[in-house]
Amino acid sequence: MTDLTPKPAPGPDQPPIPVRLVTFNIHHGVGEDGVHDLARTARVLAEADADVICLQEVDRHYGPRSEGVDQALLLSRALDLQLAFGASIDQPPRPGSRERREYGNALLSRLPLLISDVHPLPGTGEPRSALRTMIELDGGALWVTTTHLTNQGADERAAQARALAALHTEPMETGVVVGDLNAGPDAPELGPLRERFTDAWHLAQARADHPRDAGRSFLRREAGRTFSARHPRERIDQVWVSAGVTVTSAEVLDARGSSDHHPLLVELAVRSGV
Repeated sequence: MTDLTPKPAPGPDQPPIPVRLVTFNIHHGVGEDGVHDLARTARVLAEADADVICLQEVDRHYGPRSEGVDQALLLSRALDLQLAFGASIDQPPRPGSRERREYGNALLSRLPLLISDVHPLPGTGEPRSALRTMIELDGGALWVTTTHLTNQGADERAAQARALAALHTEPMETGVVVGDLNAGPDAPELGPLRERFTDAWHLAQARADHPRDAGRSFLRREAGRTFSARHPRERIDQVWVSAGVTVTSAEVLDARGSSDHHPLLVELAVRSGV
């Protein structure tokens, strides 16, 4: 019989809740070799063994470049994780098909998903959006917003950053914003994020780069480069955390040729009772 007795609220002395999170621009499953191989993407994600996986550039029945498959659903099944998806592009089905052609952000989670909604972001060119989810923790909750900002210019990214920051207001202020921001963490246009969040890489108590970069930048604060995969020079894939979230470690993983980006893994500790 299910116990419906109300559980006491967590006390102030309860330890923080660990959450292992990955963000990865999967380049619709097409690797450095130009081959669509979603199984290769799944292997990289499985090895990361994360509680929460935030993905950008995910196709759902989009077209030949990804063999018309529902990448979000296939990855969630391969990893046995819950799925939330937010379309940035949503187009009618191709002739002879019933599935809409979608492209956007996905979140996979082994923790319960309580809320999921999609927020279009301002800008021109390729449509951009933010996928906002609330994840249930043992004794708390965490808001996670996954996004992929424009490459059209700093002014448009600034407007998108303001929209992202506005998504995290009381009572949903404890959370993280993650994704491919198409700008370095110190870029002026990301100022609205810095007003409310802190760059997790700089907060991390320990940092490590993937094998391709480790020899020259291991544990350096200016490291953490994720793009391009072949010659990482830019730190555009980021995790930003609010108050109440501690960053234990941050590490750039090796995509092993599965994308033009490398994944970023962070170990978080979320304050209980938030």
